[in-house]
Amino acid sequence: MARLLISAGVLLVIAGVAVHFGLPLGRLPGDIRIQRGHSSFYFPIVTCILVSVVLTIVSALFRR
Repeated sequence: MARLLISAGVLLVIAGVAVHFGLPLGRLPGDIRIQRGHSSFYFPIVTCILVSVVLTIVSALFRR
């Protein structure tokens, strides 16, 4: 359990640094953004898929 928590913390720090220095996470092509009048709707579908794939790969590596 400790190994998993440490790994998750390291991954969060790496993701935070990457976003801080210009990785457009949340603003990728394919993310849905609708603005009409005074309301807006935003759903980062491509970002969700990308994060899901990365987490699946990382979890598969830790299971071995």
